[in-house]
Amino acid sequence: MTTVPAPRRSRRRVPSAPYLFILPYLLIFATFWAWPIVSSFLMSFRDSRLGATAPFGFANWSRLVGDEFFLTALRNTLLILVLQVPIMLTLATALAVALNSRLLKLRGLFRFAFFAPLVVGTVAYSAVFRLLFNSDFGMVNRGLTGLGLGPVDWLNQPGPAMAVIILAMTWRWTGYNAIILLAGLQGISEEVYEAAAIDGATPWQQFWKITLPLLRPTLLFCVVLSIIGTLQLFTEPALITNSGPGNATMTLGTYLYQQGFRSFNFGYASAIAYTVAALAAIFSAIQLRLFGRES
Repeated sequence: MTTVPAPRRSRRRVPSAPYLFILPYLLIFATFWAWPIVSSFLMSFRDSRLGATAPFGFANWSRLVGDEFFLTALRNTLLILVLQVPIMLTLATALAVALNSRLLKLRGLFRFAFFAPLVVGTVAYSAVFRLLFNSDFGMVNRGLTGLGLGPVDWLNQPGPAMAVIILAMTWRWTGYNAIILLAGLQGISEEVYEAAAIDGATPWQQFWKITLPLLRPTLLFCVVLSIIGTLQLFTEPALITNSGPGNATMTLGTYLYQQGFRSFNFGYASAIAYTVAALAAIFSAIQLRLFGRES
């Protein structure tokens, strides 16, 4: 009777070189990205003004419900979200279709021109908008006066101030979204349009039956990005209207800044920040649920 030798145990060596190469990145990622997120979340349960001795609790979170300034900032942010995002994406879609047309000459020049607002610094373009809509010597009021209309106190009245914020955001971000949608349009095969034209479909029917359905994944991407960006809105209301008049243009971003870096209440500011993050996640999930099933 012969005995079968037992199989030798394989000694699998785990190479350490890849882990050593990514170790510096992991350390930087954990120090400057992961830990601040965890730390701010823990801070939202403490009164940071009392220091490390402050007990854990839900005072910051419960304060959100009855804080009239927070509710005002939330209402203003949602108002901008409901008004500005649909207007901007509608203009961006029309602009992308125009930039993709073969009938348009100098398409490269027009694409750069509409993308250029994104290159301009936020401080510079905010200063330009403050000058344009200045009540005393702004060009907008001069134009209205030339047309026989009365001047408008754009930056000192709630409604006009909100209109300036929406106009400024639309001017800055429409071209950016149009370029993204243009990339989506260029991914649609020309054969589809040629087949539709042979079947007698008009350009308007081709837009509704072909362009929009095939562009839906790109549109969904733009919608999600726009929602997240609007919920984090800070630059325009802070630099153009200074959140005024009377908090009429105060957003969640500017209120968070006021609590964190003017009142030095970082615990409450952290609670606001996580509320913004939760709203962004909820709105994005709703959009993906409603319009992203086939994407």
